[in-house]
Amino acid sequence: MTSPATATGSEPVLQVRAVPGLARFEAAEWDACATSPETLSAGDETFNPFVSHAFLSALEESGCVSRRTGWLPLHVRVEREGRLVGAAPCYLKSHSQGEYVFDHGWADAYERAGGNYYPKLQVSVPFTPVTGPRFLIAPGEDADAAASAIVAGLRALREETQASSIHATFLRERESDQAEALGMLPRIDQQFHWINEGYSTFDDFLRALASRKRKAIKRERRDALAQGITIEHRTGAEITEADWDAFYAFYQDTGARKWGRPYLNRHFFSLIGERMADRILLVIARKDGRPIAGAINFIGDTALYGRNWGCLEDHPFLHFEVCYYQAIDFALSRGLKRVEAGAQGEHKLARGYRPVAMHSAHDFADAGLGRAVGDYLKRERAAVRAAIDEYAQMSPFRRGGQDHEDS
Repeated sequence: MTSPATATGSEPVLQVRAVPGLARFEAAEWDACATSPETLSAGDETFNPFVSHAFLSALEESGCVSRRTGWLPLHVRVEREGRLVGAAPCYLKSHSQGEYVFDHGWADAYERAGGNYYPKLQVSVPFTPVTGPRFLIAPGEDADAAASAIVAGLRALREETQASSIHATFLRERESDQAEALGMLPRIDQQFHWINEGYSTFDDFLRALASRKRKAIKRERRDALAQGITIEHRTGAEITEADWDAFYAFYQDTGARKWGRPYLNRHFFSLIGERMADRILLVIARKDGRPIAGAINFIGDTALYGRNWGCLEDHPFLHFEVCYYQAIDFALSRGLKRVEAGAQGEHKLARGYRPVAMHSAHDFADAGLGRAVGDYLKRERAAVRAAIDEYAQMSPFRRGGQDHEDS
């Protein structure tokens, strides 16, 4: 797919095409777009590990994303006279697995009405419910013009592939606004993130909580390690292939129980270990020297992202210790501003994680389906905003300087 997009005055027309894989991009040019001031908004991370060329190319080279797995790479590339202007990570999908923004109901309704919902186009990072840049703009370019070209290119690609729809998920708020201005339907959801409100230590954080919540967390941390369990942090060159073997065993156990088949294969973890180990934190729990549980986290410039966890033995509160409390400890040690611990999970609220809105945008070839989804999303947005407000009122933090024992 090659199509003209936009032009200003006598400037050359922007050309948009789809390319089958990150190998068609130089790592430096992709990463320059992902980290440019034109891509990022005030307060954004200057480096998001998941949109890096290293992470996305590892998914492709390992075979985790491919036509066979239902994630065919068709990345959008915007050029002016052969020079990269913008890009978007995009996949032609034959199912709705591994996305974390759920559209199964839309697919079922459309199929019952006689339509073909699949294939569809997914602008996202596969298997990764983390907000980050999706419209990647080259340094010095006009962000709105490039975003407009990317969306125009997506619509042309949708027509060429006979896809039903475009789904841009875990957008930053500015990108959501850009997409809505270009006629896409906005959607919101929520997650729970831990925010560093100027704490230096874990005890500083605990002192901000109501007494009952503070005591509960201390008890959970104590009980999680009561069976002689020890915790290790491994990052960078400290991570060995033996560590990856151990973690992959944990990951397979969780994946088999949740999805029937884990999304990521063993080769993927070796590839990211080679290419971005300094951006990875493995938290490993051991008992009698044996690794029994672990979690993988990715390190951004301002945030720690908890992604996958698993265990070979069940111990009370060990999941909370490995995934939540150890992540907070590490974030504090690095001066990071927040911890994102993945999708869903109301239980995170009692452990100091706060409700945060997530954004996505959707566009349908069938006008009737678009109207029906648009009506639904209006009601859903109101319900999600109300839920976020309600969760905020359930915060475990002390209010007005008072230490509420029953809060």
